[in-house]
Amino acid sequence: MKRYMVSHSWQILKKELGLYQLTMDIIMMNRVCRMFRQGLRGFREYQIIETAHRKHPIFSFWDKKKQGRITFDTMDFIAESGHFPPRAIQITQKKPAWRAEREIQSLCNLLQVLDSYRNYSEPLQLLLAKVMRFERFGRRRVIVKKGQRGNSFYFIYLGTVAVTEDEDGSSAFLDPHPTLLQKGSCFGEMGFLTSSVRRATVVCMEETELLVVDREDFLANKLDQEVKKDAQHRFEFFRKMDLFHSWSDEKLWKLVILGKIEKFSYGQLISKDFVESSSIVFVCKGSCEVLQLINLATSPFYHKWIWQHLQLIDDRPPNTHLKDLSPVERFKEFQIRSYPVQDFSFLKLLHLRKAQEQQGSSFSRKIKTSGNTLPKTLGSKIKSRCPHFIECPMIDTKYGDLPKEAAVGAYMKIHTVEQGEILGLHQILLPESQHDTRPLILVSLGAEVIRVRKEKFCELIDSKTIEKLSKFEIKYPSDEDVCQKFLEENSWNVFRKDLMRLLVEPRQCPPFTPIQPKKKGIYGPKAVMLDLCSLDKKTKPRHPIFVAPQKHLPSLRIVQAIIAPRYKIQELLPQYKNAGVLV
Repeated sequence: MKRYMVSHSWQILKKELGLYQLTMDIIMMNRVCRMFRQGLRGFREYQIIETAHRKHPIFSFWDKKKQGRITFDTMDFIAESGHFPPRAIQITQKKPAWRAEREIQSLCNLLQVLDSYRNYSEPLQLLLAKVMRFERFGRRRVIVKKGQRGNSFYFIYLGTVAVTEDEDGSSAFLDPHPTLLQKGSCFGEMGFLTSSVRRATVVCMEETELLVVDREDFLANKLDQEVKKDAQHRFEFFRKMDLFHSWSDEKLWKLVILGKIEKFSYGQLISKDFVESSSIVFVCKGSCEVLQLINLATSPFYHKWIWQHLQLIDDRPPNTHLKDLSPVERFKEFQIRSYPVQDFSFLKLLHLRKAQEQQGSSFSRKIKTSGNTLPKTLGSKIKSRCPHFIECPMIDTKYGDLPKEAAVGAYMKIHTVEQGEILGLHQILLPESQHDTRPLILVSLGAEVIRVRKEKFCELIDSKTIEKLSKFEIKYPSDEDVCQKFLEENSWNVFRKDLMRLLVEPRQCPPFTPIQPKKKGIYGPKAVMLDLCSLDKKTKPRHPIFVAPQKHLPSLRIVQAIIAPRYKIQELLPQYKNAGVLV
């Protein structure tokens, strides 16, 4: 009876308070949250980076000199591959006024991997590191929406975003070739500085980590003054150029807004092909090199040069020798020079015909002989050695057969661009039929450049500027001239190395070199050399081969030098009999 009364009262209580339903709702919500969290991990729309767990994250040891215990926390240096480090995230979560100078400096050092961040001056880099915050967005997340006011601009630390013309960014996932921005790029700066409406939509193509600078923090820490200094520096650079002497200040400021200074270190690639690029490059500091990829197999001079050197594999050396011939070799040379060599192949042909007639069969196959039925005197000019045929794959070129391995390419410098010069304007007024479409590569020698889109630049030019551009002409050398220059430099470099080995007397005892383990690397000296002496060898050396893509053509192997068969330098210079001794 008591038990029934308790259960009855409990049911009344549940109905009145709804505790049972509340409990069931909590359990259901907990299950849904688990499923939702697991589903989002697979969808990559959101990622929860958990702190890495280690058995002993903190270790310490006793320092005898300092008479104290030194503690080292490995968790401060743990980060997933490519992701923004957790320690840096903690710094960006602080308010700008609460960040210490040491934290700002460490954050600035970390952001040097971003090209767009590195382009700013050092004072502005420190100010940006002081105010920026960290954000992580998933795939299909719209960051900037077209038509809205810009209150922030962004640096991409990880991931890829697409720039589209629609409002929701859906066209980026349907377009086979969308406009993409990847790690190191920044966007939203122009709308941020001018307070204008966004002209495009930016959407995440994958999980993306961003560093965001807000307008309030930007103005509060007087970053706008540093930006104005950079703009003034660009204005003064353009004002000094002869091309823009006739432009008004208002018009020149429009050009200043269209571009910004980009810094490139020594050897860094600026443009893969600035001929087809949609931008004009102004070199405002330092210098750059213009390189051209030449296909040596398309040059008749290279074809002739290759076969001239391959003949040296079996040709006799020059008359100058370091050592005298042995008596046996001298006797063979005497026999060859004294008696003419005759061709007796007609005797073999006659013997075969008689043998076939005896068997009662006809023999009508023609055998080519080097002469008629009479013995032919070949003369004293015959070589003492039999010709050697190189057994290697051949390719058919416009100028004849060429060893397949000898069909290589090389990068050659054809022009140097100094401070104050412009690239991309030499063909801007020519019709397309007269354009030089050869791809030209621009490499930095430690330079600062300003890139402006050709379409925007053409909107600003006037009649006086067009008249100046008509006189602006750059003629680059032909492929044949570049090929000859490459082979001349290659021959000189090979001769110089051989001569140095001959003049510098080798040491009696080689210096002691400690044995070091071989490092796993891609580059090796032999990887960029073509050795013509090993074309007919079956066993090829194992080294990587560098290839360069060509437009509408198969990839081309890249070399820096060609090692060809050649006479010993002692035979060419008989006065040098021994290393370091001049007779």
